[in-house]
Amino acid sequence: MDPQAFIRLSVGSLGLRNRGTALNSTKSGIHAFSSPCLCDIRLRGFPVQTTSVPYVSSPETTPDFHSIASSFDFEESDQNTLLAPGCFYAPRVYLEIIVFTWRKGSHCGTGTKKQQIGTFKLEVGPEWCEGKPVILFSGWIGIGKNKQETGKPGAELHLRVKLEPDPRYIFQFEDETKLSPQIVQLQGTIKQPIFSCRFSQDRVSLAGPLSSYWSTSVDGFDQEIERRERKGWKVKIHDLSGSAVAAALITTPFVPSTGCDWVSRSNPGAWLIVRPDACRPESWQPWGKLEAWRDRGIKDSICCRFHLLSEGQEGGELLMSEILINAEKGGEFFIDTDRQVRAAATPVPSPQSSGNFAALSPVVVGFVMSCRVKGEGKCSKPLVQLAMRHVNCVEDAAIFMALTAAVDLSIEACKPFRKTRRGRRHSW
Repeated sequence: MDPQAFIRLSVGSLGLRNRGTALNSTKSGIHAFSSPCLCDIRLRGFPVQTTSVPYVSSPETTPDFHSIASSFDFEESDQNTLLAPGCFYAPRVYLEIIVFTWRKGSHCGTGTKKQQIGTFKLEVGPEWCEGKPVILFSGWIGIGKNKQETGKPGAELHLRVKLEPDPRYIFQFEDETKLSPQIVQLQGTIKQPIFSCRFSQDRVSLAGPLSSYWSTSVDGFDQEIERRERKGWKVKIHDLSGSAVAAALITTPFVPSTGCDWVSRSNPGAWLIVRPDACRPESWQPWGKLEAWRDRGIKDSICCRFHLLSEGQEGGELLMSEILINAEKGGEFFIDTDRQVRAAATPVPSPQSSGNFAALSPVVVGFVMSCRVKGEGKCSKPLVQLAMRHVNCVEDAAIFMALTAAVDLSIEACKPFRKTRRGRRHSW
């Protein structure tokens, strides 16, 4: 398998101060204790990313160099767009960071008020697409003027901007997961078959060490409710020789919670992601657990929460991702410690050193994988990106295909259970 070239631009180590003083002065229009400071990070061709900027209370303090506030991923087409000549009004392309304060409006507590503090700009150059690690900027820089004392510096922003190669494998399911599609690797216009996917709905009990993951009943549900459940779904990933190299199977049925007609946070459905046990033929070893439920609102979302299972960890589970996916339009599920804190439905810890994720190491940094799925009732054909550094063999990639299949099927498993008339039950 040959990876595709990707480059990651990271913006981190953010901090804001007044030179030589604690950031509690109002001279530059910054109110340290009454309103937070945020920044919009802009780059042409990418959505604007907004993140907080912490105050630095001591002149000697330097923000954490390892913290990442924002990241952008470039593939070859994105690189060409960034370096292409700009339009008449913007002939050059910049990474732009606009820092501002944000306060709630005074009219009945509604509305917001933004006050710009300053702007940092970094021009995009040819070195952005050379595929080499490079620090584009690191340190403090003035971004505003002191309005009351002319000639004296105002706010200073600390940041670290770096580029690093991040090669990835790209895979795609050639049809809906429930239709047992082939999975191909994309290399430009070339599609190379790598795996096949086999879906079934026959409930198979788990024996041996996996039996503890199987939920045979749901407390608090009567017999009628138990009939309205989605269970027994299983997806096996096979290599080109036909050998099963990974699988995902429902271990906790997707059932409507008491008083409602959908799978809720209080009682999520769950998948077990497994790989072959090297020590015991025909046996499976647990690798991860994916829970999913429906969040109701103006726009319903499917929440997918993934734990890595490791016998070496206290409690045996490490939360790696919790992502909301639009139920109607679909979206992206990912494992990426650089993005996780900003995108998680609940806070997710970010480990600080790298390791082999596929081999059950709980210590990971940066991008691991992502998959794009479509919403309810749409032909999904998931598209998967997988970091090359986490793949030592084809089997390592297969386990992420099983996780992707579970995410995709969770969109359907979390659909509302339609109530039927005259005793007729909805069939799945």
